[in-house]
Amino acid sequence: MMKLTRSLLLSRNLSSEKLLVGKVVDVQEALCLHSLLSRAGMSTTGAGENTVPRIFAPYSIYKGKAAICVDPILPTFTKLDSGHFRVDRKGCILLTFGPAIGERKYDWGKKQVFALSATEIGSLISMSPTDTSEFFHDPSMKSSNAGQVRKNLSIKAVPDANGYFISLNVVNNLTKTTDRFVVPVTTAEFTVMKTACSYALPHIIGWHRLTNPQHGDSAKKSSKIDPQLLDLEWDK
Repeated sequence: MMKLTRSLLLSRNLSSEKLLVGKVVDVQEALCLHSLLSRAGMSTTGAGENTVPRIFAPYSIYKGKAAICVDPILPTFTKLDSGHFRVDRKGCILLTFGPAIGERKYDWGKKQVFALSATEIGSLISMSPTDTSEFFHDPSMKSSNAGQVRKNLSIKAVPDANGYFISLNVVNNLTKTTDRFVVPVTTAEFTVMKTACSYALPHIIGWHRLTNPQHGDSAKKSSKIDPQLLDLEWDK
């Protein structure tokens, strides 16, 4: 048992080192790397301060030209003077795309993300085998920087109704770059996505706290961690 524990720790350390030097890992390490990337995007609390452990359980689909990881991100809460809590920032389903640069190898250092809102999740859940959904995000909407970065997420059924193409197109006028990812998913894979999103939806809008209110204090503490994770879509 001790040998197994040491092996697991060594494996995690090696994954962390590869992340720091920007190396690419194969599909077996991709899930671990993706979680580490997510952790790197979060703020940390002060030493000695109690934190709420986070659980990383992305649903990932790896294909020849790109991969996609689907993560539920919970909302954050603010404690009112009355002692009650209200939603401070809404949750989302975070889609992370990584390009393939070799057989079973993906470069998560060049990832792009797209955060689905509750309504957009509803559109995904309600899709039929022949439907197409389009989502547009402008990270700087309603500001002087509007239009500098534009994101277009498309979910399109294939002609034979046996799956979908999920594609993300990111145009960055600041860096003069365009990133495009296309991930073909089978009907079974898309069904898993829809079912998982349907299960996560009440948690995304914070209704899980209505049925489990005794953990309100932990919701307040987790708000110190979650906001930056929700900002990941606006990184690029």
